[in-house]
Amino acid sequence: MSGRLFTSPMFLGFDHLEQMLERASKSTSDGYPPYNIEQLSQTALRITLAVAGFVMDDLQITQEDNQLVIRGRQTDDSQGRIFLHRGIAARQFHKAFVLAEGIEIGGAWLDNGLLHIDLLRPEPEVRVKRIAITQGRRTGGSPQTVQHEVVPPVVKTARRSRPVRELDDE
Repeated sequence: MSGRLFTSPMFLGFDHLEQMLERASKSTSDGYPPYNIEQLSQTALRITLAVAGFVMDDLQITQEDNQLVIRGRQTDDSQGRIFLHRGIAARQFHKAFVLAEGIEIGGAWLDNGLLHIDLLRPEPEVRVKRIAITQGRRTGGSPQTVQHEVVPPVVKTARRSRPVRELDDE
């Protein structure tokens, strides 16, 4: 058996998804800091990380391609202090979340030791196009420009309709 996830010939162009899943499975996760992922609505998510002891200057959030990366780096302020027991260490962390295409960062805030990050998932547009079929056989050379027309989608009554975007000039 191959290590490929999308082995069916019906899945075309999903190589990038396999690479994302492989990268996500290889990332080390020690469970620190603990976090929640909450669905706020059909189009909104919130990631909440417990970052007690961190101040805003200790935290950094970046979006690197399709990854949301959260880093925390505390400074060791134990100089001149004598601990009889030290159970709270100045610790660093690095958390990465793989984002689906189209996910946008809505904002982030720190409140009572919790770092909240809102993610927005816009509703996808239904794209339907009719591909013209030509008579005869193509011979070598580069692909031809295909003439097509946008066909209005069939909307079922149980689903909400979504806007259709024309793809003629793309």
